[in-house]
Amino acid sequence: MSDFTSKRILGYFLRGLLFVVPFFLTGYIIILTVQFLDNIIPVNIPGLGILVMLVFVTLVGYLTSIFITKSIFEELEKLVFKIPLVNILYTSIKDLMSAFVGDKKKFNTPIIVKLSDNMSRLGFMTQDDLKVIGQEELVAVYFPHSYNFSGNLYLVPRKNVERLYNVNSTEVMKFIVSGGVSDLHYIKNPKQNKATNKPGDSI
Repeated sequence: MSDFTSKRILGYFLRGLLFVVPFFLTGYIIILTVQFLDNIIPVNIPGLGILVMLVFVTLVGYLTSIFITKSIFEELEKLVFKIPLVNILYTSIKDLMSAFVGDKKKFNTPIIVKLSDNMSRLGFMTQDDLKVIGQEELVAVYFPHSYNFSGNLYLVPRKNVERLYNVNSTEVMKFIVSGGVSDLHYIKNPKQNKATNKPGDSI
């Protein structure tokens, strides 16, 4: 087999690997998640468990929005807040969920932070007002890790933070998690409030 043929076969293999691995890993994670949710309610009919869970969660969401039953859920939540350790776990999980799917999403403000004269880092501003801890000149910034669903929280000077208006927050997250491999696409007409900072200004 010639060297040229070997390189072509290797190229085809790598191209196939590039398609197969992400596709099947994504499918595998989805299947595991569906199986986990489906097994929460032990029924013999595949898919019925997750259907019941979806209906139940939707029903709870509906009940929490009704004035009559809303107070019941609020009292139940207050009871959880009074339990040591449990309240920390509950509030942490709830705040994290709210950051992604709540009314006040937290990971929708992509920024670039100047760490030194020659180094900057992409992240997301999660709190822009830290007066409660007496740090008016600091903002809370979350830096996701590359190739890992974790990250670090830093409190950085407001003057070092620059809001990114011309990129989508989802793409910024993918860009960071992928280690800078994913592409960033320019938004031609970003929606921004006239009262907010202009691109290039600090927060």
